[in-house]
Amino acid sequence: MFDSPFDYSIIKRAIDKKQIELEFINIRDFGIGRHKLVDDTPYGGGNGMVMRVDVLQKAVESAKDKKLKEGQEKIILLSAHGKKFNQKIAKNLSKLKHLIIICGHYEGFDQRIKNFVDGEISVGDFILTGGEIPAMLIIDSVARLVNGVIKKGSSENESFSPFLEHPHYTKPQVFKKLKVPEILLSGNHAKINKWRKQQSLKITSKLRPDLVKN
Repeated sequence: MFDSPFDYSIIKRAIDKKQIELEFINIRDFGIGRHKLVDDTPYGGGNGMVMRVDVLQKAVESAKDKKLKEGQEKIILLSAHGKKFNQKIAKNLSKLKHLIIICGHYEGFDQRIKNFVDGEISVGDFILTGGEIPAMLIIDSVARLVNGVIKKGSSENESFSPFLEHPHYTKPQVFKKLKVPEILLSGNHAKINKWRKQQSLKITSKLRPDLVKN
């Protein structure tokens, strides 16, 4: 599931340049018995299967980089209980030397795995079949912020830094009577920057007033 999305564009180039490194660990490699079991029925009854804490902890332990100092590595559990992912979290994670992401599946995790992680993240108020797609989303968002992956300054005025981004225009100058704003054709960069900041604040106030409040 992970190979194809990271075989293109910015992330692919970052991997080729060794600016980032991705490793995918199959939890089943640490499964129990001949059938490599990774889950079991829930105590107390109920639907679905629950990921075993002993198997998960063993997989996490294998992924750790023992050479790193404290604070350079974090273990994140993808969970509906987690803090909602945003650009601020992405920036903080991009400063780490090593990030371990645990993808959920089945009915969920044995609660005790939370004693072996540094935090929990949710990508939104909805349910997916597994944690693989949220992990891809977080990897993409974090990797592009790693120093050198994208051109210096490119991420400074993007959406959520801290407001939504201003509108963009390119050729043609007029399309079906829709014109590019005159200010952008003026060549006055001080006025253009001021206009862009005003537009950014105006759009954010209308669409995401919570960001302005924060």
